[in-house]
Amino acid sequence: MHSIFISGAAQGIGAAIATLFYQHGYKVGIYDINVVQAQKLAQHLGTNAKAGLLDVCHYEQWQQALNEFQAWAGEINILVNNAGILYSGAFEQTDIAAHQRTFNINVNGVVNGCHAALPFLRQASFARVINLSSASAIYGQPDLVSYSASKFAVRGITEGLDIEWQKYGIRVLDVMPLFVQTAMVKEMDAGSIQNMGVHLTAEDVAQTIYARVQAKDSMFTKTHEPVGLKTKIMFNLSKVSPQFVNRISTMFLATRK
Repeated sequence: MHSIFISGAAQGIGAAIATLFYQHGYKVGIYDINVVQAQKLAQHLGTNAKAGLLDVCHYEQWQQALNEFQAWAGEINILVNNAGILYSGAFEQTDIAAHQRTFNINVNGVVNGCHAALPFLRQASFARVINLSSASAIYGQPDLVSYSASKFAVRGITEGLDIEWQKYGIRVLDVMPLFVQTAMVKEMDAGSIQNMGVHLTAEDVAQTIYARVQAKDSMFTKTHEPVGLKTKIMFNLSKVSPQFVNRISTMFLATRK
């Protein structure tokens, strides 16, 4: 029985991932800074789910959580770096602490997770890393500057490690959803969400991640996987459009009504 370790798994996308993989017979690690809610989800799912405390900003907590989960599960096959936060609104009107916290969780959390998990993944019979990037990593987003930049960083981490860890037989992939119906986007202050709406569910993202894990590995396996039709169109157009077209498109989509 394969296992999956998910950060930020107590609610939203993380909980949807945990639920889907549990239904498909995986041992599931539900780790979150909100350990009480994580434990409730694990109890709800059943005996093949384990919950624990994890603040992704602290490397030592990663080491402790991964050791604990491997001792329980036997091996760690899948790491999902899901934990993340989002602050929206004008850059200069957002407190500097919020900008810094965004990078600490969204970027350092992924770096910590990948670095701490590698010794465990190398021991596994099959191993894969899935990072949560975003459609905001296609082109820098106004009113979401720090969040967008943090997801560009996740995109870069994914690309680099996907090549570097070939020597270990470990693929590092990501998913890139547009706005998802979770608590994170409620009362979001950005023109792009007003114009594009929120049509994806946490389950949509979970299904894409499950497909990424199940896909047979080959040289044609994509490092990035946009989630949803709108994201796929934006992602593919950005690869062939001149930069000024991408900039104008982003300006248009971000214009407040």
